Amino acid sequence: MEEPRRFIQVVMGPRQVGKSTVVKQVLKDLDLPFQFFSADNVPATDKTWISNCWSAARSVLENKGYGSIILVIDEIQKIQNWSEVIKKEWDDDTFHDRNIKVLLLGSSRVLLEKGLSESLAGRFEEIRMSHWRYDEMKDCFGFTLDQYIFYGGYPGAAPLVSDEDRFQQYIQSAIIDATINKDILMDTPISKPALLRQTFELGAAYSGSLLSLTKMVGSLQDAGNTSTLAGYLNLLNESGLLGGLQKFCIDTARRKASIPKLQVYNNALRTIYSSLSFDKAIVDRKAWGHILESGVGAYIVNEAFAKRFEVYYWRERDAEVDFVLRKKDSLVAIEIKGNAEKRTEGLDVFKEKYNPKAAFIVGDGGISPEVFLTMDLNKLF
Repeated sequence: MEEPRRFIQVVMGPRQVGKSTVVKQVLKDLDLPFQFFSADNVPATDKTWISNCWSAARSVLENKGYGSIILVIDEIQKIQNWSEVIKKEWDDDTFHDRNIKVLLLGSSRVLLEKGLSESLAGRFEEIRMSHWRYDEMKDCFGFTLDQYIFYGGYPGAAPLVSDEDRFQQYIQSAIIDATINKDILMDTPISKPALLRQTFELGAAYSGSLLSLTKMVGSLQDAGNTSTLAGYLNLLNESGLLGGLQKFCIDTARRKASIPKLQVYNNALRTIYSSLSFDKAIVDRKAWGHILESGVGAYIVNEAFAKRFEVYYWRERDAEVDFVLRKKDSLVAIEIKGNAEKRTEGLDVFKEKYNPKAAFIVGDGGISPEVFLTMDLNKLF
């Protein structure tokens, strides 16, 4: 915002990670004139709303005699064809030398990226925000490592962890319901909304595990076919809730046909579907191993979103590796060991076959989860 007007800045990330809060803090620190608008309760068809926001910013710029002004529009993806209106107004400012710097925020990655690629190519920069890391939750709310692994990294839910009913209610209403009802169903034609929710609930409960789409179809009521579920998983992934990691292999076609490894973006989304409370889960060695793997996986997929690398799993006969990270031609293999029973020979097989830049264990006999969850994974490449 301090640089000369050059690009529209787009801050994107899932719900309830503090996008609006951090932007307001930055605006306060900058001490520059700004106009802040939110499309949260604006009808989706009201295209003139964006132009009205722009007119207000232009009016303040001209009447107050400011050298520049910052225009912030939150939840921009709610307005239909928003990118075309943004392009028109931005280009008009460029033509008339108006120094209006623009900052857009949104929680639906798929809708934002669709609009940006269609109309605003070459006019924007992305700033990607992900879920809160362990060190952030520790510094801000005093979370222990075990609390972070179980309760995840939602700052709004942190004060509620002492009351698990209130915590679960918050995650359900403020995160899951809001994301599915507002970010997905309002903007995407879904033939079976109940099936979308069931897909999420089943996938979140199995986070950290392989589950074939065929098995998922068999487990769900009123299920469609596997391509419907694959489409729903993609929407859930783009909304920062749940993804399906593909198997790593050189052949792209085989990779796309692989059984997905389900992975939530925040472990709170997994543990609210667990029958175990925090106190019981922590003493159940086997259950905690699965929760730990999902929690570390959540950190990896968030880093991948923010730092722009790809994440897979690998499996060949009896050998497997939990996570394979790829950036350009560099590979990193990571095995999570949450309990003594788990075998890790797959790491040696993978090293021999693919010669990764780095390969290591997180957990028993390797890097401690506490250290790993504060690492900058980009530096591994």
